[in-house]
Amino acid sequence: ADLRTQAIPQADGTYHLVGTKIWISGGDHDLTDNIVHLVLARIAGAPPGTKGISLFLVPRQLLAADGSVGAWNHVTVGGIIHKMGWRGTVSTVLNFGESGPCVGWLVGEPHRGLTYMFHMMNEARIAVGRSAAAMGSSAYRAALEYAQTRTQGRLPSEKDPTTPPVPLVAHADIRRLLLQAKCATEGSMALVLTCARLVDDEQTAATEAERVRATRLLDLLTPIAKSWPSISCQEAISQAMQVMGGYGYAREYDVEQLYRDNRLNQIHEGTNGIQAIDLLGRKVPQHGGAALQAFAAWVQADCAAAGAAGLSDLAEGVEGALAALGDVTGSLLAALQADATRGLANASVYLEVASRVVYAWIWLRQATVAQRALPTASTQDTPWYRGKIDAARFYVACELPKNGPELALLRRNDAIALTMSPDWF
Repeated sequence: ADLRTQAIPQADGTYHLVGTKIWISGGDHDLTDNIVHLVLARIAGAPPGTKGISLFLVPRQLLAADGSVGAWNHVTVGGIIHKMGWRGTVSTVLNFGESGPCVGWLVGEPHRGLTYMFHMMNEARIAVGRSAAAMGSSAYRAALEYAQTRTQGRLPSEKDPTTPPVPLVAHADIRRLLLQAKCATEGSMALVLTCARLVDDEQTAATEAERVRATRLLDLLTPIAKSWPSISCQEAISQAMQVMGGYGYAREYDVEQLYRDNRLNQIHEGTNGIQAIDLLGRKVPQHGGAALQAFAAWVQADCAAAGAAGLSDLAEGVEGALAALGDVTGSLLAALQADATRGLANASVYLEVASRVVYAWIWLRQATVAQRALPTASTQDTPWYRGKIDAARFYVACELPKNGPELALLRRNDAIALTMSPDWF
């Protein structure tokens, strides 16, 4: 809304851009002959705020008359950002028009730049979740292999010191760490794939009603798909590091790099705090709450299917969590109407609660498929299905109850962060 980069109209229909763009991954490099930037800027006389932003296509090099790469377009690297992770991708500050005319072409209509940008941004946010799931999965696999092959210590029930040490995976606390990592990483990947399917469905579903449903579900799940994999998989990578001990903290294994790299996923393409505000302040109440209603109907149908498959205990746990989410959502939306600032003060807590409900549902769906497959599963596949079912049980029994204190906080609508004066910090 406060963007200051200017786009100055020219007689030939192009624009000259003057301003700065920061945190640009791959903003400049020598891997290609040219780089084309999409730049948000404000045309003179544009309305204030986000409604006055337009989108422009700005190449680093202009094209020559024959279509080949031509003269420099005065896109200058103002600086290189030195990052904690993601060191294989350069991140830059770019200056436009600092030393001469920087030509840009308007994309679409004036003042609709933010709308156009979100065609890309929403799918990019799902890709952030995919990145987090991949990093978490890589760390989990490394820790699992390590735990299965490294021998250390004996079980508490074994009193004979001459018995051989057992693999790490034999210890209960190591299994707990691995289960938490498995739930986070495989749950994250399943959620990302669910969102990817909805991206397809909103374009290709058979009926208009199905396409609208897909869009609304995608609107609701995207903030969670961006943020919760980045949080839960950061914990999964930390748990993998814990399983591996000092080796996990050392550069001989790539877990420490994954820990550094994944930390960015909570920040870029809209910070997790922004995702929380988007979820509670926009996605949940829009269209009269239709997205949350559609999601609840989906979950309830899957709970019924799980019950029919013999997983009634899991279904009951998920249904209870869904009901609690619905109740607290109603009270928060009422608070939001009365005072938006106070109503959104605990949006991040709401995101955590909603995310655990979504992951419990995701795991219930996987467990239902596994339960149905077990009777005819091969000897080779049976452990994989059993692992899915027990992971679902672990998530519902051990992770989902973490919502309890947070639901209590949301019901009280405590906003201590607002009562804390800035000069008290």
